[in-house]
Amino acid sequence: MTSAWDSAAIVGIGELPAERHTENVTTLEVLARVARLAAQDAGVEPGEIDGLLVGPQVGETPQHVPATVAEYLGLKPVMANVVDLGGASGAGMIWRAAAAIAAGMCETVLCVLGNHRNPEAPRSPNRNPIREFDVPFGASGANTSYALLMQAHMAAYGCRPEDYALIAAAARTNAQANPDAIFYGKPATVEDVLASPLVAAPLHLLECVMPVAGGDAVIVTTRAKAERAPHKPVRLLGAGEKITHRAVSQAPSLTSGPLKPAMEKALAEAGRTAGEMSLLSLYDCYTIMVATTIEDAGLAPPGGFGAFLRRTGLGPDGDHPLNTHGGQLGFGQPDLAGGMTHVVEAVRQLRGSAEGRQIKGATSALVTGNGATMSEANALVLGAEA
Repeated sequence: MTSAWDSAAIVGIGELPAERHTENVTTLEVLARVARLAAQDAGVEPGEIDGLLVGPQVGETPQHVPATVAEYLGLKPVMANVVDLGGASGAGMIWRAAAAIAAGMCETVLCVLGNHRNPEAPRSPNRNPIREFDVPFGASGANTSYALLMQAHMAAYGCRPEDYALIAAAARTNAQANPDAIFYGKPATVEDVLASPLVAAPLHLLECVMPVAGGDAVIVTTRAKAERAPHKPVRLLGAGEKITHRAVSQAPSLTSGPLKPAMEKALAEAGRTAGEMSLLSLYDCYTIMVATTIEDAGLAPPGGFGAFLRRTGLGPDGDHPLNTHGGQLGFGQPDLAGGMTHVVEAVRQLRGSAEGRQIKGATSALVTGNGATMSEANALVLGAEA
């Protein structure tokens, strides 16, 4: 009998000796040592590892754990997750790794757990690159880091501040058709964006996402159950993921990000191009994020996003509807749920239930997610059930 797990097998293991106490050792070092042992036992090179599952307890970072671990180990996975199940985390990682392999998301997954036992933990070294190479020089927080990306993009291609401001103005315009948006009833023009205070040059206040309270949720089920659901099902046609770094100082590029390969994979699986999408539901924490995504998606050449925006309608009736709910720049960012707002809007449009802003005949949507500083990327192609 064929099993759902036949496509995967365990081929390598690693284990460190148990120690009551450790001295001057970080959790990242522990994970690196045991990961090396497992890779050697499996006969695989680090470059072959394209999946990563880690636990939540890495003392050197409170968030972006997979990206931090991947960065430290020199990995660039196309699938990465935190598994937080307490003592069940180890076993839980194994079937998740097999499921990811069966789904075609990756081929070789490192499942790794570990911790140090330093008697004076607060005095232990912190080898997280962002703490060594970014924070001491003032690159602390998203505003500064995304401003650096915007500076690099402007310097490389000669883009102008008003090009980026078009993105924020379009988000505010679309938000006027969404009563749930934080900026509903508060449109903004390009001139308004450029007149708003500089937060971190060249980023203006209205180019930065507004933190808000809120929440979003999605239910995924089997095809059989979906056929009995009260609403028209929305199908996943393609998916892609990529992590390249955590700290902006470690970024392979400052003008293009991991969304490029993630979108390429998702679109290839769907057999579509970004230009054929009914909706572009693009993660928009800052205007520079949308600019690079448009270019990485192949909708415009490097540096050409401004010209693309000027000749394209971005509303529900436009040639390339973009973030019809207002995006996070217009709707607001309810913490991590901010990324889910893009999924929810895509589902509404593909169901035909986006009241007051419905795209006529919407059949497909490109949804993107971004974590850290253009570091962790996810892309989905969703399609309406025929």
